[in-house]
Amino acid sequence: MEQFDAIVVGGGLAGAAAAYRMAKAGVKVLLVERGSYGGAKNMTGGRIYTHSLEELIPDFRKTAPLERKVTKERISILEGGKATTVEYEAEPAQPKDESYVVLHGVFDKWLVDQAEKAGAVVVNRIQVSDLIKENGKVVGIRCGNDTLRADVVVLADGVNSLLAERAGLRAPITAAEVAVGAKEVYSFNKGVLEERLGLDGNDGLSWLFMGDITHGLMGGGFIYTNKNSLSIGVVVGLEHIGESDATIEDMMNEFMAYPTVARLLKGGKLLERSGHMVPEAGYKMVTTLSGDGFIIVGDAAGFCINMGYTVRGMDFAIASGMYAADAIIKAKRLGDYSAGALRYYDIMIEDSFVGKDLKTYRHFPDFLNNPRIFQKYPGMVNGIMSDVFTVNGDGAKPLVPKLLKRATGVGLVNLAIDALKGGRAL
Repeated sequence: MEQFDAIVVGGGLAGAAAAYRMAKAGVKVLLVERGSYGGAKNMTGGRIYTHSLEELIPDFRKTAPLERKVTKERISILEGGKATTVEYEAEPAQPKDESYVVLHGVFDKWLVDQAEKAGAVVVNRIQVSDLIKENGKVVGIRCGNDTLRADVVVLADGVNSLLAERAGLRAPITAAEVAVGAKEVYSFNKGVLEERLGLDGNDGLSWLFMGDITHGLMGGGFIYTNKNSLSIGVVVGLEHIGESDATIEDMMNEFMAYPTVARLLKGGKLLERSGHMVPEAGYKMVTTLSGDGFIIVGDAAGFCINMGYTVRGMDFAIASGMYAADAIIKAKRLGDYSAGALRYYDIMIEDSFVGKDLKTYRHFPDFLNNPRIFQKYPGMVNGIMSDVFTVNGDGAKPLVPKLLKRATGVGLVNLAIDALKGGRAL
């Protein structure tokens, strides 16, 4: 039976990046994907910060299927049909500052194709059932009755990495560590998005929402602009979702019915509907990264940050795939795939922006797990906006008492505590 230097399980961004970098270095690598193509099982639509992609493929802009470059950022706080929105618009100062909206099904396939062109063997429609271990070391994968062997296996099989759990390489994920997301994609006639959102040419928008759409639970909504379509969805923490009287579908419908959103979706044609789990616990979710004959990358390793005002995971996925490849390239040169040798991957993660950013914002998930943020503050903010901008002839009142009245609804002590916690988390 053919022996590979490395087998990568999963054709998402992390797995494709690892396979590409290894193949470019002459490593004999096999990429196994259970979907009909790389990205087929991933939710369509999202934002990629391209600094790590630029390191992997410096000329990616020439061939990568990018939708729109993000030049507008919006954050909206929703409550009772009202919305308070903050917008920032700017052209990125340098190429490394850029971010783009991409469609996973298209973009991930492109990256897998680059790996295949570089020399990786790609096999689709294969379900990996188990890892093969001998004397405590991972030596390959089992696909039904078939087995494939390698010096090292890279696990890039997503947030719920059952392979790692079954093999005892890491503990099962908990409800507190993940969120569930629902997403839909709507197409529009050419030019409609530019007109409705004030976009010019290839400019794009990243729009995040929080408020009563999640019924007091940690989470929010999002909209990303593709060339001729919108990706829209809701993400809600899984830990307390059973306590809500609304389902994810209910929340999604309420979100799309908001006047601000409904006007934008008018006339759109539903193309796709999907659901997915996403890592939410940040640094605390990261445990085992490597061991005898294996490395864990991307969502499977827990590499994701939700900051409320921005969500990152794709740049972490690509970077972790690159670092895994570098560790395996070094291991091949030394002829040593032991836990000690592959720990070079852990060191690179810790010393890189991946480890540093996760550690910097390690307290933010706990800060967001505060019911007041989603139950009290949206009403306070929209109430203040209503007080400020309402003129009805009843007689003007000083601004400070208005602010104090709204703040009292949350509690001045609670405001001070939450402000302090938020400052520390950031």
